[in-house]
Amino acid sequence: MSGLLANFRNTILLSAVLAAVMIFAFGRIAPGGFDLIFWQAALRWVHVVAGILWIGLLYYFNFVQIRKMPEIPGDLKPAVSKYIAPEALFWFRWSALVTVLAGLAVMGLRGHAYAAEVLSFGFAGGLHQGDQQFALMGLGVWLAIIMFLNVWGVIWPNQKRALGIVAVDDDKKARAARIAMLGSRTNLLLSLPMLTAMAMYQTLFG
Repeated sequence: MSGLLANFRNTILLSAVLAAVMIFAFGRIAPGGFDLIFWQAALRWVHVVAGILWIGLLYYFNFVQIRKMPEIPGDLKPAVSKYIAPEALFWFRWSALVTVLAGLAVMGLRGHAYAAEVLSFGFAGGLHQGDQQFALMGLGVWLAIIMFLNVWGVIWPNQKRALGIVAVDDDKKARAARIAMLGSRTNLLLSLPMLTAMAMYQTLFG
């Protein structure tokens, strides 16, 4: 067992297999079997797993790496910038993409009317009593989309310059590092309101 757990790839593959068995088991006992509701649940699982990785790395960058980098001796900083940060950014940006795509897929499977209400903050077809819930959920969805665009459009391009993946002079590298940091802090700022919308809506309205 220790040999299995010592290998990251084997551990995560076994975890995924066990999860797949459980997902299949849920489909076997679900009232509608492997119907549309089941696939909503399966995609929501993907959405949650990818979201945990995305937001977890966002919090790692902000709670740990950005705060502690100034304290790291200069001769040790390349270990972070050349090995740890690029790997973390790989999982960060792709988990952001999967999170958003899976979330939009769940929303789509709930029907065009639901998707239109959420994306329009409840204004699709006119504002009626009860549409306030769609406004709050829509806020969470649009915040997530803004955060995703920020990852791919601001944070990642500037991190490539700051980390030397794209060669630039020292002034541009310093400027890119600051822009990437501010972009990351923007997502940190938006993350709690976004997560509030997702968690509260699912609990209160399903």
